Amino acid sequence: MSELRVRDLIDLLDSWYPPGHADSWDAVGTSVGDPDTPLRRVLLAVDPVQAVVDEAVESQADLVVTHHPLFLKGVHGVAATTPKGRVVHDLVRHGITLHTCHTNADSPALGVSESLALALGLTDLAPLDADPVDPLDSWVVYAPRDAADRVAAAMHGAGAGAVGAYDHCQFVSDGTGSFRPGDAAAPAIGTVGEVERVDERRIEIVAARRLRGAVLAAMRSAHPYEEVAYTVTEIADVPDVTRGSGRVGVLEEPQTLADFASRVVAALPANDGVARIAGDPAAPVRRVAVCGGSGDFLLERARAVGVDVYVTSDLRHHPVSELREQPGAPALVDVPHWAAEWTWLPVLADRLSDWLAARGSTVQVQVSTLVTDPWTSHLAWSR
Repeated sequence: MSELRVRDLIDLLDSWYPPGHADSWDAVGTSVGDPDTPLRRVLLAVDPVQAVVDEAVESQADLVVTHHPLFLKGVHGVAATTPKGRVVHDLVRHGITLHTCHTNADSPALGVSESLALALGLTDLAPLDADPVDPLDSWVVYAPRDAADRVAAAMHGAGAGAVGAYDHCQFVSDGTGSFRPGDAAAPAIGTVGEVERVDERRIEIVAARRLRGAVLAAMRSAHPYEEVAYTVTEIADVPDVTRGSGRVGVLEEPQTLADFASRVVAALPANDGVARIAGDPAAPVRRVAVCGGSGDFLLERARAVGVDVYVTSDLRHHPVSELREQPGAPALVDVPHWAAEWTWLPVLADRLSDWLAARGSTVQVQVSTLVTDPWTSHLAWSR
């Protein structure tokens, strides 16, 4: 096979974690480097900090993939006198590309939250808060058989017929259409005042609802009829069962909250943070919700779906206090942000390694084990 370039892996990552699914405030994608660089070694990490760059230089990585972005706000300079500027200069100096998959990697299958759920041994996984699918229209258009391919091609060109990883999807069937042109008509086929029967093709196709205007204009521009026979029906909105915030799953065997919290700590990489627990240590745990990263926006959702415990990071006093006052509130296990999100790296490494092996590539994938959590120690109160 031909030599892989950095852009080949970036294109793959963008297909797994589409940048368009990132939150509007986020900064994902390639921030430093030349995607045309030959690819020999990849380093995966959570944070694009100096220690990770130093590791990338030492390991001779050509591509660093991080979960957190280098810049979340606009900057006016990247002087090497600043920490982030030095990161940029060192990456450029050593020909290393930096690519970020952040909120676009949180929700999909084998993303950050699902990786955390898998690390805890959960099964029967489903999104805690499923994303809605892109609302769809169902189109039925009738056209003369000799014009049907042209009409369908125009609709495809406007974005119709896309289903998941496929495009140009359609179903056609043949029949006979009839009509009678009125006195004010200027028919492309037929005679005013006379019933005309035409061999026609029925084109059935789906399109994103947001494309309705463009698809209609494309269809009309390619259709030979003065008045086009068509229907547009809105397909009921349904959740995406593969994508969404957080994950819900079950343990193979119930545990007490105390034992489950110990299980969580054992499943995460060692760090200097702490796991905080809210709930009765003896309470049984079977159904579990998780969210990698800051997850207090899903507290009420976790209660609504009836889980026994919710595992996430960066929980704040007031939201937790208010949740715990509610009937049926789940127990909570709050873990260090870095540790929860690090669980995605081995999952991503396996996916990349499998993809590379299937192509006979010798590119190496390395997971950084550097603890880049900003908290470096802790003290516990004795009771």
